Amino acid sequence: MKSSPKSTRRAAPPAPRAPYFSFAKPIRFRGTDFKPNAEEPFAYRYYDKNRKVLGKRMQEQLRFAVCYWHSFVGTGMDPFGDASFSRPWHGAGDPMAQALHKADVAFDLFRLVDAPYFTFHDRDIAPEGASLRESNRNVRQVADVFGRKMSDTGVKLLWGTANLFSNRRYMSGAATNPDPEVFAYAAAQVKNVLEVTHELKGANYVLWGGREGYETLLNTDLKRELAQLGRFLNLVVEHKHKIGFKGTILIEPKPAEPTKHQYDYDVATVFGFLKANGLESEVKVNIEQNHALLAGHTFEHEIALANALGIFGSLDMNRGDEQLGWDTDQFPNNLQQVAVAMYEVLKGGGLGTGGLNFDAKLRRQSIDADDLLWAHATAMDLCARGLLVAETMLRDKALAQHVATRYAGWETARGKSILKGKTTLAELAREVERKTLEPQPRSGQQERLEHLVNGYF
Repeated sequence: MKSSPKSTRRAAPPAPRAPYFSFAKPIRFRGTDFKPNAEEPFAYRYYDKNRKVLGKRMQEQLRFAVCYWHSFVGTGMDPFGDASFSRPWHGAGDPMAQALHKADVAFDLFRLVDAPYFTFHDRDIAPEGASLRESNRNVRQVADVFGRKMSDTGVKLLWGTANLFSNRRYMSGAATNPDPEVFAYAAAQVKNVLEVTHELKGANYVLWGGREGYETLLNTDLKRELAQLGRFLNLVVEHKHKIGFKGTILIEPKPAEPTKHQYDYDVATVFGFLKANGLESEVKVNIEQNHALLAGHTFEHEIALANALGIFGSLDMNRGDEQLGWDTDQFPNNLQQVAVAMYEVLKGGGLGTGGLNFDAKLRRQSIDADDLLWAHATAMDLCARGLLVAETMLRDKALAQHVATRYAGWETARGKSILKGKTTLAELAREVERKTLEPQPRSGQQERLEHLVNGYF
């Protein structure tokens, strides 16, 4: 009997999905005279990506990134209520098919708001499998889709990271877990995501120690856990060099939440940890506004300190609610706060390989798909406006001149001699004892400088 020929027909491609957002065309720059209309309900008034700011295109000075977790994984759930968002990829269905649908919508959002970068955790982009091998395979399958979409659109990866906090295996930490088997599992998970980030040409790799801390000292060995965390970070840096990853390794400080006390409390704490482990030239910080508030600092303080210590890396651009004492992760909407932060960034030389990642989430009642567009686009326009104010502040030099005048004594020969170690304590004492006049305090002029800054707005 003659066998029938094999069919050469290909499987039909999946039916095209209906557009998720109502916007059909990417949001464009229209200038400050723009008036919304039915055809174009929103346009950028300040975000002109090709405008030169201090010698660089605005797009490169800001390096906006959309985060995958809040934007496409978040459900609107809070401690007192179930999910309020109803996304097509939420709920029942094939997990990988949902992940691919999510990727389609994500890249459509990137296109519509004209965001040049995005960020992700491994568990944001692909479902967890029955084993780490299966989980990693899922991540790589979606990463292959990302690679094609990135090639087609020009969108880049600002950073990738591994979720080492959601699964119950990490309830007592990942690197700082009392069980070395959990440490090893976390290391294997990071290895995969670091390599995926490298293959996607990511600019950075982030480590957020969401469970790297403690709830009570009654069951905690601080010295042991800090040693474990130091070894874990060294393993990551060693593997970075082994695979040839040229991006920056970043730690994201946060003082508490979800743990009572986290080991990456703030910029100063992270710097001390890096120095103790010989990593201060290998690792930098990704600073978030809301985390700075929770640590009792301002956003600009943490940026300025990171620049002073040489470990500034990148920013999570969101805001906290000063009336609430937890991580509200709201989109930025305060021009003065953003402008002063950008002033500190520009003073330090800019973002480098970092960017402005919108680690921010919609409010629970903002349930429409287009709310994602409005949130990102208005935040991008606000940051662009803040950048322009910061540029004016920097070019004007008025604030810098006040600071230089205040510290002018340290630029004299005597001041430099003291700092260079050429003067002993005894010599300083003899000099002072020979003088008949007491040093007189000078005004810090805080109110005058606050008036100066307010004038830029």
